[in-house]
Amino acid sequence: MPAEEAVKARPSLRERRRAAAVQEIVDAAERHIVANGPAALSLRAVARDLGMTVQALYHYFPSWADLLTALIVKAYDDMADAVQAAVDSAAEDSGVPRVLVAAEEYRRWAVTHPERFQLIYGTPLRQYEAPANGPTTRAMIRMSRIFQRVMFEGFSAAQLGAADHPALSPSLRAYLAQLPPNGLGELPPPAVALLLNAWGHLHGLVVLEVSGHTSFLGGHQAEIFRMGMRNMVEDVHRRIPPAGAVPAAGAAPTSAHGSGAL
Repeated sequence: MPAEEAVKARPSLRERRRAAAVQEIVDAAERHIVANGPAALSLRAVARDLGMTVQALYHYFPSWADLLTALIVKAYDDMADAVQAAVDSAAEDSGVPRVLVAAEEYRRWAVTHPERFQLIYGTPLRQYEAPANGPTTRAMIRMSRIFQRVMFEGFSAAQLGAADHPALSPSLRAYLAQLPPNGLGELPPPAVALLLNAWGHLHGLVVLEVSGHTSFLGGHQAEIFRMGMRNMVEDVHRRIPPAGAVPAAGAAPTSAHGSGAL
């Protein structure tokens, strides 16, 4: 890149200062949530912690909802970064399916950051409504793509379409078949049903633990989770027929690693 183009591509001093201020505000708001819970977040409290006025904070986040959106997106992204890093670093010869590695890291992040996990998956805040198809939706889709990819890696679309699953009602099958590509639309309906059932199992166990409902298990919570995930993955994969058992007239052998949102 020519020197003059590099200079043009670099953010201006004003842009860098604004980005630094935004980051400082988000960090302060995150600390506030960790200390007091998502429901206690207020612009006034964040401004006070930073030694600035609420009016000055409005220059960066016009409303409480805008700041909350930024915090939700950051929580999703931080979790997705952790899960993806765990998947990428998993040893290929370990014999452990990468979907189990992803599940373990998802749980680890959640129990390590319970308040931030509650921010994105806890009781919805009454005064907040996420922007339709906005940054929180895109962040959620990024997370779901990781699990979709590692759950079904190695299987073709034809195999997923022939998965053994309790019969879906015509209306549900039609609904799943018309989902947009940026949702779960690139998966055949049987695979969508399998993935959503698996996600409910995984997420449910994590929510129970983060909420303290499995504390009676003491230090055995991780083992119970690991056992449940292994059984779940084995059941899902057992329902998908071998490649040789799928009729040649099935779906074109495209990748099953589409995008989706859980």
